[in-house]
Amino acid sequence: MPQIPEKIHELTVGQLSARSGAAVSALHFYESKGLITSRRTSGNQRRYTRDTLRRVAFVRAAQRVGIPLATIREALAELPEERTPTREDWARLSEAWRSELDERISRLNRLRDHLTDCIGCGCLSLDGCVLSNPDDITGERLTGSRLLAEQRGNGRRQDAERT
Repeated sequence: MPQIPEKIHELTVGQLSARSGAAVSALHFYESKGLITSRRTSGNQRRYTRDTLRRVAFVRAAQRVGIPLATIREALAELPEERTPTREDWARLSEAWRSELDERISRLNRLRDHLTDCIGCGCLSLDGCVLSNPDDITGERLTGSRLLAEQRGNGRRQDAERT
């Protein structure tokens, strides 16, 4: 990984890409989504402050665990401008996502634990399948032909209820 001297306070997109491991196209995408910012030189070249390295690392880590870009952008908006975010800044932001990640892990564990049974059965029964109908959520709301009508959409549901 190329080292950038401390006296250099701004990075080119190529330097940022080399240091962060993110493709130049990904960096341009992040910028278009408001996740990172740059300034333009008189020659219209992008220049990024050094703290952008940590922001890119944060974006990539959050994406790996499935956090949507809009949520990442909201979190980054809370960070201080013109200084490298601290460990405490990152801890505060990541803590907000902990419950969402715990719930996602729980759902994935449930899926993993029942996947073999479902594939072996092959039924995908709406009344008994833990994958199609976890915790019998559908059974609590509706039963019978009304369920099919609801799945088709509002316009057809009204027609199905009249007949």
